[in-house]
Amino acid sequence: MNSHKLGTYAAETIDLAPPARAEAARPATNPAAHPRWTHIHAPDVRASAVRGTAWRGLRREFKVFLSNPNALFGVAFLLIVALSALLASVIYPGDPMEMVARPFLWPGQNMAYPLGTDSMGRDVLAGILHGARISLTVGIAATLLGLSAGILIGATAGYFGGIIDDILVKFVEIFQTIPSFVLLVVLVAIAQPTTGTVTVAIAIVSWPTVARLTRAEFRAIREKDYVLAARSLGFGHARIIFREILPNALPPLIVTSSVMVASAILMESALSFMGLGDPNRVSWGSMIGAGRDVIRTAWYLTALPGLAIVFTVLALNLIGDGLNDALNPRFSEER
Repeated sequence: MNSHKLGTYAAETIDLAPPARAEAARPATNPAAHPRWTHIHAPDVRASAVRGTAWRGLRREFKVFLSNPNALFGVAFLLIVALSALLASVIYPGDPMEMVARPFLWPGQNMAYPLGTDSMGRDVLAGILHGARISLTVGIAATLLGLSAGILIGATAGYFGGIIDDILVKFVEIFQTIPSFVLLVVLVAIAQPTTGTVTVAIAIVSWPTVARLTRAEFRAIREKDYVLAARSLGFGHARIIFREILPNALPPLIVTSSVMVASAILMESALSFMGLGDPNRVSWGSMIGAGRDVIRTAWYLTALPGLAIVFTVLALNLIGDGLNDALNPRFSEER
């Protein structure tokens, strides 16, 4: 009888043990407690780490740029020119092409007109300030248009490659076979010479350089590990182009943009000098063109706007050199 009870107790013990083990093992197989893809938030962590690293790198490059005295001089002078352009209507609210005094007043002869007057009795200082607005507006707008077109075409060619790359490269070469300034003159001569026409024409002759540079950068970056990882995660082409590759291809494009602004200012001045600028707007080039006939007797009429062009272009080139020193990875490794 005792052995029967022991057997009963043993059987009960044996019967109760498996359910206990099953209850203990059940939470380990619960899908809610242990999701199948435990690394689902890894891209967010990676993105935050990349943003933090990029911000630290940006601060370091900004400090390098600020430590360059030539770049600081360029920024200071360009700020003066920009401020003069913004305040031109406040300082000289009238029409800068209006005759205000007798002709050929030399600089300093009459303090009401510090830089004198031209052959038509127009204030030279008013023309320089209002001309700065036209030069900067055309330079910046043409650069933005050229950058947008060049980046779009170059990124498409460099990223996809193949037949798309071949077609777009041939399209770029068509524009590069034509001399830039000749094409610019033809475009402006065909269309009506307005500020908008000059801006678009300069952008048309400027974008091929940006396209080739962007294509070269994209071809070098598209096989990087982080780009391949983005493709393996199923990101679309647009996201890979604009969020993965383009930010890493921006440094040389930023440096090029400062040179493009300077080139656009020179092109606009050359067109205005030839009489192909907007006839209703005063610009530095048109002032030089108006004073060339009296350059022997009133040289200041060409020298003063010419100096404005020289120093503005010089400031932009100094800024470009400073950006190159700060953003160039070769210089970063040396530092």
